[in-house]
Amino acid sequence: MIMGQAPEIKKIAFLGDYLPRKCGIATFTHDLCQAVSTEYPQVDSFVAPVNDQAEGYAYPAEVRFEFSENDLDSYIRTAEYLNFSDTDVVCLQHEYGIFGGPAGSFILALLRDLKIPVVTTLHTVLEKPTAEQGRVLSELTVLSARLVVMSERGRRILLDLYGVPEKKIDLIPHGIPDMPFVDSNFLKDQFEVEGKQVLLTFGLLSPNKGIEYVLRALPEVVKSFPNLVYIILGATHPNLVRDHGEVYRLGLERLAQELGIKRHVSFYNRFVELDELKDFLGVADLYITPYLNQAQSTSGTLAYAFGSGKAVISTPYWHAQELLDEGRGVLVPFADSDAIAREIIALLQDDKRRHGMRKTAYVMGREMIWAKTAHRYMESFERARRYPTSQPIRRLGVRTLDEKRLELPALRLDHLIRMSDSTGLFQHAIYSLPDFAHGYCTDDNARALIAMVLLEELESDLPELHRLAETYASFMQYAFDPVVGRFRNFMSFDRRWLETSGSEDSQGRALWALGTCVGRSKRGDLQSWAAQLFERALPALLDTTSPRAWAFALLGIYEYCRLLSGDRMAAQVRDVLTQRLIDLFEANASDDWPWLEDTVSYANARLPQVLILGGRWANNPRAFEIGLKSLRWLVGLQKAPSGHFRPVGSGGFYQRHGKAALFDQQPIEAQATIAACLEAYRSTNDAYWHEEARVAFEWFLGRNDLGVSLYDPKTGACCDGLHVDRVNQNKGAESTLAYLISLSEMKLLENDLKAFKKPIVPEPANAPLSALECLS
Repeated sequence: MIMGQAPEIKKIAFLGDYLPRKCGIATFTHDLCQAVSTEYPQVDSFVAPVNDQAEGYAYPAEVRFEFSENDLDSYIRTAEYLNFSDTDVVCLQHEYGIFGGPAGSFILALLRDLKIPVVTTLHTVLEKPTAEQGRVLSELTVLSARLVVMSERGRRILLDLYGVPEKKIDLIPHGIPDMPFVDSNFLKDQFEVEGKQVLLTFGLLSPNKGIEYVLRALPEVVKSFPNLVYIILGATHPNLVRDHGEVYRLGLERLAQELGIKRHVSFYNRFVELDELKDFLGVADLYITPYLNQAQSTSGTLAYAFGSGKAVISTPYWHAQELLDEGRGVLVPFADSDAIAREIIALLQDDKRRHGMRKTAYVMGREMIWAKTAHRYMESFERARRYPTSQPIRRLGVRTLDEKRLELPALRLDHLIRMSDSTGLFQHAIYSLPDFAHGYCTDDNARALIAMVLLEELESDLPELHRLAETYASFMQYAFDPVVGRFRNFMSFDRRWLETSGSEDSQGRALWALGTCVGRSKRGDLQSWAAQLFERALPALLDTTSPRAWAFALLGIYEYCRLLSGDRMAAQVRDVLTQRLIDLFEANASDDWPWLEDTVSYANARLPQVLILGGRWANNPRAFEIGLKSLRWLVGLQKAPSGHFRPVGSGGFYQRHGKAALFDQQPIEAQATIAACLEAYRSTNDAYWHEEARVAFEWFLGRNDLGVSLYDPKTGACCDGLHVDRVNQNKGAESTLAYLISLSEMKLLENDLKAFKKPIVPEPANAPLSALECLS
């Protein structure tokens, strides 16, 4: 280091995932850490990896702290560890898919709490990010002292799209091992392919790699080169194996059989170490990357192959365009087997051209070896120490209570599982025991499905999540009567429907659940099912007269429009129902009664909630004004003199010019108030609404008229309400789900605030008019 330019760097923490996890980023983090350690042995280089499995990995000694992908609190603990570890610089490897939260936003909570300058390597820089991806990257650019990109295209995107100052960006090519320049024939006998032409693709297998297009090219190639062998090296991506097994690899093997090229194709289904990889690269005459994603800004496999002196054929994704420009390789169109075949034949027939490419690539690759990459990173670390961030680095200090986020209880599904069987969710309980006598209902199964989707959005690792979601969805499917386009509601324990058509509210709740599946679920099959049923059930809502049914349906429409905002029918129903609620307010409200009806009854806050949503998402300023005004009045009405939440009781409700019933207080009132206040907070960023949501949630925890907690922390169950003299000890589906959904919504907001400091305001996506076309 040059004296006077920066303090001496003594300790560096590397964050990302790490070997032995099978992931390209893990390999990169490992290789970079090892390169820095080798080139700067006086520096203490250690690793804090993110785990994607509860049991973690058998890490090497340089790993000193671990955190869990989907546990936000563990990110905060990691920041605290680093702050007190006397670390000089944090080197973060960023890829959206390895961190928890929407678009990997949990990592922002860690960075926000760090008191150490951060150098962030961006492995993916998208020209057309989703709203969530764009917001995460924008925050990263602020929280990082330096940003490292591996391609000029990535640098230009940061400058033009994100407005990052040019002086904050370092362009450092992907590092590669220092491999000798060898003749492929020298190693072919080790692989028993002497006298054959060898093509190679390596890396974790997944459908976006485009290998099938190379296979379809081979029948034409082997006509000219009957001794050709195509080696496909690498294990199937672990996430793909976990979700779908080896379907993709087996499909490639079947394709090779159908094309009659089995003897020309060799699969090596394993994650190879560097020494073995060098041998495979050495034996290859041509390297092929047929990837299908144009926006791939870096490829470690391409860098390795190019730097080892291979002639490369590639599709024109961004990294390949830059690396193989000016004749340093061959670019072919995406998904074009004829072009791949033509270029393979041409290169194998032209030894002079092929060897010229190899030499050019190898010479250029000498600038990419890990030793030189380590020096470039150390220069970036030094700059980060001199100019930490646009914000001053905070000193270590004590965090007072007003600086801490709300500590929320852990999620537990024990009671919900107890209340569910293979048919669905039971309505009622006698104490904690399911009450078979009252059977099931669509209302509660719809609520339960909403809860499962929210838990999925929280990226919960609860093992029963998918099974329960499928059970509740199946119940709703069976409840729908396609003849009348409506849902039945009540079913007896012996699976007999007790009515031909359910209440209007049950229709609205069913649509709410379906819309939530479409807009929030990460499971494509569940989204497709829900979109189809939503379209079939929606028209009947226009014939209803219940304002609560309209509100529940509107909640479903807005959830649905997160993904499918172009659906005209949904927009038309939304506008009609919203206007009906506005008309109710105009007909009933006065200065001292700013409410939509003459009675404040049940699920009250849902009415202003959907009007606030209508103002923000449907650009309806009158709806927004009414929603905020009526919600503020309702919140004041539900506030006890001591400041705790006191909902209008179901034992009489609140008639205009009358007196509000104090009991029986129902959990659905707390749930509705929490949701409405959270929506008001997202829409206004007014901390008043966040605090009121918190007050309403604490009603469950014992901040209520009786000073008694309604929820059971051991099981996640919730009592059915507060009587004047006691808690109702029955723990039915409605109350338990009111608590679970409220807890999930509070956790989602708290996660956003830990990452962003401001609530995320979701925007509906642009989508085709037909939901079925979009999701099929």
